[in-house]
Amino acid sequence: MSKEIAFIFPGQGSQIIGMGKDFYEKSPIAKDIFKKASERLGIDMQSLMFEENTNLNETEFAQPAILLVSAVAFKLFQENVQITPKFVLGHSLGEITSLISVGALDMYDALELVRERGLLMRKACEGKNAGMMVIIGLDDEKTENICKEAREDGKQIWAANYNSDGQIVIAGIKDDLNECADKFKEAGAKRAMLLAMSVASHCPLLKSAQNPLKEKLEIFIKDKFTAPVISNADAKPYESKKEAVDLLEKQLISPVLYKQSISGQKVDAFIEFGGSVLKGLNKRLNEAPTYSITDMATLEETLKIIR
Repeated sequence: MSKEIAFIFPGQGSQIIGMGKDFYEKSPIAKDIFKKASERLGIDMQSLMFEENTNLNETEFAQPAILLVSAVAFKLFQENVQITPKFVLGHSLGEITSLISVGALDMYDALELVRERGLLMRKACEGKNAGMMVIIGLDDEKTENICKEAREDGKQIWAANYNSDGQIVIAGIKDDLNECADKFKEAGAKRAMLLAMSVASHCPLLKSAQNPLKEKLEIFIKDKFTAPVISNADAKPYESKKEAVDLLEKQLISPVLYKQSISGQKVDAFIEFGGSVLKGLNKRLNEAPTYSITDMATLEETLKIIR
């Protein structure tokens, strides 16, 4: 195939009850992966993902669930067509998933890794009333300045996710986020909305999680990359274990540079595995089409387009 394709993987916030169910019910390969994932984690992944519950929104459960669906979608895609991508990237958690697609991380090791990552993030934020807020309709510089002024005033808020022009997520202490909401609106934001998050991702509040996560990364990541991975932390490609470990450790307390990673990339298409959130962001960031694989039907549609 002569087309240049990039693989992309969604992060936390894309989880919904029923995710992956179509794969599970229609593919023996997917059913086997779910079974092995449940055994590895000691969690009934079918119940977690297919039945109504509150656990799926907790970071230590959401992260392995999202990774599992993305990994299944990628595995089924790979069973049908072999493509070496121009590059891969993910949004936050999705960067770890992307390592599976380039051979640098075993799928089941990755599930254990992100389960631990979620637990470490929760522990780092315990007792801090941490959270995240999405700011809509305000440019990056104004958002950053308000955060900086708030920190100078003793508050704890930081830019955490650069998703697209006019959409940035900030993280910190919920009381501080709420107190600053009016300032964002006064500066021109259309919305300043607190998200349903019990942790503050990609900010210094997670500093205590860095070393324990690095130890796990050292154990599981392999020095084997079939394509470059774009780092969330600096929007640059890497292809080695050392870089992966250092950058994923840094990623915990650094903002996700998703917008900067996608804008200007020259590819014929993006394929998103296990979600469609990034497809929505990409429409505003890059003229190349994004195809999302979320079930067997979209898998078949994508295969027909790219073959």
